[in-house]
Amino acid sequence: MELVRQVIGRELNTFERKFADSVKGSNPLLDRIMRFIIKRKGKQMRPMFVFLSAHIAGGGIQEDTYRAASLIELLHTATLVHDDVVDNSMVRRNFFSINALWKNKIAVLVGDYLLAKGLLLSVENNDHQILKITSRAVKEMSEGELLQMEKARKLDIKEDVYFEIIRAKTASLLSAACSAGAFSTTGNPETAEQFRLFGEKVGIAFQIKDDLFDYGNDNIGKPTGIDIKEKKMTLPLIYTLQNADNQLKKRIIYIVKNKNTDKKSVEEVIRYVNESGGIAYAKQKMKEYKEAAMQILKTFPATPARNAMEELVEYAIERKY
Repeated sequence: MELVRQVIGRELNTFERKFADSVKGSNPLLDRIMRFIIKRKGKQMRPMFVFLSAHIAGGGIQEDTYRAASLIELLHTATLVHDDVVDNSMVRRNFFSINALWKNKIAVLVGDYLLAKGLLLSVENNDHQILKITSRAVKEMSEGELLQMEKARKLDIKEDVYFEIIRAKTASLLSAACSAGAFSTTGNPETAEQFRLFGEKVGIAFQIKDDLFDYGNDNIGKPTGIDIKEKKMTLPLIYTLQNADNQLKKRIIYIVKNKNTDKKSVEEVIRYVNESGGIAYAKQKMKEYKEAAMQILKTFPATPARNAMEELVEYAIERKY
């Protein structure tokens, strides 16, 4: 992402310092955990979307923009910490998770602390509209996760429900990042809404790409079957079930419900999905959402920032891992 770094590299470096300051605490244990989180941060894609959206929408990066990026990153980090507790995950980004090192109780409290820090950052600076944008995203993320858990019990997710789940669970925070970035520099609700829609479509395409990793990719070379083991109904599997005859449908559902930890049975489901055209269908849907996002982006003038955003979208959706 060379162009992205050229356009917003300085802002990202400044953001890293501001973000580190925003999570500091007076408690020694908390401070140690915050340093651990900062050292093992991810690619910071959401702050990138914040800054590029701000550039494209209004041209200038404001202090509001840095606070918006910090708020998004605080909320994102908090949800990851809580997710690891919910999923009993011991690893995050190839390192031990917070709950693996400090146990669930501390991890939950750390997630709460990050959420509170984000709220205070906005309230103390009167960033009420940006707080509203991001708070709505957190609400939708929770609703999406609960809807997925409810439907996973019955394995009866239809395509429209699937898209509602990933819109809320995954795309909502990315759309909030784009919307908050645009609003921070323009103060214009209509422009912010355009960027919200753009981010939502990118986020949906991003999640479909994640779904496809379960069935193999050029980088790792073989399928993982993790979603099947966790009884997650993703788009390739939903398409396969919708187009299977009754006998095959019953067989797939039986495996997902009762033999989802058996390697050969999981491989059998993956083979059915490939043969049914489920992979090709999901790739086509991903392409459609990506193109819809690009159409929104092209309503704004061609600038280095817009070109960088196009590069970022390509990276997010065409990534190999």
